[in-house]
Amino acid sequence: MSNLENRQSEFMERERSGISSNNNKIRKNRITSKMKIKVNGPNFKEHLLTILTIGAVILGVVTGIIVRAAGLDDETPKFNPRTVMYINFLGDLFLRILKSLILPLIVSSLIAAVGSLDISLSKRIGTRAIAYYLLTTVMAVILGIILVVTIRPGGDGLEKHDNEGSKPSTRAVTTPDTLLDLVRNIFPPNLVQAAIQQYQTVLVNNSNPDMSQWKITGAYTDGTNIMGLVVASIVFGIAISSTRTQSKHLLTVFNELSHVMMKITRWVIWLSPLGVFFLILSKIMEMDNILSVFAKLGLYFLTVSGGIIFHGFFILPTIFFFLTRKNPLKFIGNMAQAIATAFGTSSSSATLPVTMECLEDKNKVDKRVSRFVLPIGATINMDGTALYEAVAAIFIAQLKGIQLSVTQIIAVSVTATCASIGAAGIPQAGLVTLVMVLDTVGLPAEDVSLVIAVDWMLDRIRTVVNVLGDSFGAAIVEHYSRKELSNSTATQTIEVQPKSNGNSVYPLTVDDNENNSANSKGRINSSFMDERV
Repeated sequence: MSNLENRQSEFMERERSGISSNNNKIRKNRITSKMKIKVNGPNFKEHLLTILTIGAVILGVVTGIIVRAAGLDDETPKFNPRTVMYINFLGDLFLRILKSLILPLIVSSLIAAVGSLDISLSKRIGTRAIAYYLLTTVMAVILGIILVVTIRPGGDGLEKHDNEGSKPSTRAVTTPDTLLDLVRNIFPPNLVQAAIQQYQTVLVNNSNPDMSQWKITGAYTDGTNIMGLVVASIVFGIAISSTRTQSKHLLTVFNELSHVMMKITRWVIWLSPLGVFFLILSKIMEMDNILSVFAKLGLYFLTVSGGIIFHGFFILPTIFFFLTRKNPLKFIGNMAQAIATAFGTSSSSATLPVTMECLEDKNKVDKRVSRFVLPIGATINMDGTALYEAVAAIFIAQLKGIQLSVTQIIAVSVTATCASIGAAGIPQAGLVTLVMVLDTVGLPAEDVSLVIAVDWMLDRIRTVVNVLGDSFGAAIVEHYSRKELSNSTATQTIEVQPKSNGNSVYPLTVDDNENNSANSKGRINSSFMDERV
């Protein structure tokens, strides 16, 4: 009987254990299914900022139209400038804060990125980025010329073109002077001065009709010399990379400064919905009669905006797909926050912090590439601006009844490409460099006033495409540099002797896998990639 009872008790225990194990499996399956639902479900908190910013753009446009309809009549054709200033106050504060981040973010990110890479790898990444940017810029110019020559928005010339509003202030300028100023600004004599001013050639009129006889002087104008600071930062980073052992602590400083700046950037971009709303609202309130402006320049506006949008949302995504075999629509969706900010601020430089955040956090582009390539792209890659300047110059010639030869059209394309590279990433900088393109076909600088009425909107559209082109370029360069980046990380991981207290933390190299820091005790891993912000 005792044996039978023992067998029965053992059988009951097995049954209980089987039931409990089954219950545990059921619980685990339920938990796993809940976790899967949570992971696969939409994360509204992650996309909240993007939704708010896009909503602010739409709300700003709608509110501006409603305010104009309710507050304007035949007796008051436009709002008081002081009223517009009050409305724009919060938007102006947001733009100022964004611009204050540009200088420390570009300098720290570039030095940290280049300093963390091998010199030969930096050269290859830089060459690929510049080649891509030049290729897409030339494609944009060719597209613009094809559109403006085919559609002919300027017709066969007009007897009289009524210009509302004041003419923009212009200066005497020649194409060689503009190109030489571009090269001069690459090598600033004073880096501190480059943070607030840039050099500009000034021609003094001595009543001689021949401009070559005018006195040539120079002056420093307000505005950050981004090109000079970018070149100086790259050289500084290369120097750190070539003396890695001696300058490891200096590299750590720039790594941590880059982390701090990105943290501040994440705070600031939460202000973007409010800032973008008031920037767009004030701009719509400020402009003259919308219907009359678009009645005169509607076909020109459609030609430029259609070409820019086609280039940014069809040609560039197509190039991205064929080169990387990745979904461009998902990529663009992840860049929605940067796109909305670019439209609101009309400044690719001011959007740079947001572009970095979207590219690294949402599209998972290697930080070493994004922080190296994006500042260069924000300086020299202006696809939308290049297309705009080519179309605008030929459009003005059509309005004037001037028939351009094939040689002149080629000259316009080359000059527009060079001018877009020299255009600063600030609002309406394309108007300044447009003077250079007009000079190529012998048109006076004052003719810029013919297109200035709709430039505020075109400026926002081309800024969006400029930012999108920078982002696609960084992703493509990262795709073709991935193997070299992984090899660089592996070869730069250096064993160090532990100190007397057993701790050894010298972040020298870049490691994109944040988990490696916990699995490589006694190794050197970069805090640049292991960003805990």
